[in-house]
Amino acid sequence: MSYKVLVLDIDGTLTNSKKKITANTKNALLNAQKKGVKVVLASGRPTQGIKPFADELELARFGGYVLSFNGAVVTNYETKEEIYRKELPMEEVSSLYDASKKYGLPILSYQGDDIVTEIVDDEYVEIEARINQMPVRKVDNFVETVVDPVPKCLMVGEGDYLAKVEKEVNAAFGDRLNVYRSEPFFLEIMPQNIDKAYSLGKLLAHLGMSKEDMIACGDGFNDLSMIKYAGLGVAMGNAQPIVKEHADYVTLTNDEDGVASVVNEFIF
Repeated sequence: MSYKVLVLDIDGTLTNSKKKITANTKNALLNAQKKGVKVVLASGRPTQGIKPFADELELARFGGYVLSFNGAVVTNYETKEEIYRKELPMEEVSSLYDASKKYGLPILSYQGDDIVTEIVDDEYVEIEARINQMPVRKVDNFVETVVDPVPKCLMVGEGDYLAKVEKEVNAAFGDRLNVYRSEPFFLEIMPQNIDKAYSLGKLLAHLGMSKEDMIACGDGFNDLSMIKYAGLGVAMGNAQPIVKEHADYVTLTNDEDGVASVVNEFIF
């Protein structure tokens, strides 16, 4: 099979445990792009948080794509045109804020290049800021601050507690929003029907390709939909057990250049 699209989650997949792309993985991906393979970076991160990796892999030069906010936004990285975008209904932001107060959890979202939240002194808020290399802006009133439509909100907290909150928030909002954890400590709240598989379907239609042309690699809960959807779904060696269970192939870990191994095995 000659694959034409390679979709990569970032954290735990493209990057190693130090959040870096190794030289071996970078060279493999540059060579794949020179061969004509479209590389797509698909992450729960905001677009701004994906940019450093897209630039490092020269996606603009090779016509690659960025799928951010777990699929709520799909961007042609060469032209910077958004070929797909879906946002949370503005009336839901207030309801989500009330829910965060009920459960005693910080809620955050994104305005411009900033992460905005009322609670900045929180270890999980700091993790989100560090991962995306974005500044956190403390606001007095979250609802009044989020005036521009946003693709997602994020509640953060300790994993065992957040697992319980996830069920209750899903019960309250699941008929009209997508609610799921991307990490044990991150509860993503997305527009309805948005996940990586759905948005990759939009991208493939734009490219005139099918899912059989696509390899998708990931490790986390939010990668499961695209791994099940892709022509070849690949779980990293460090992936969650359920991701491995549904994958067509399990590669090496992110600290063993698992992505480079996939490129060498299935593209070259």
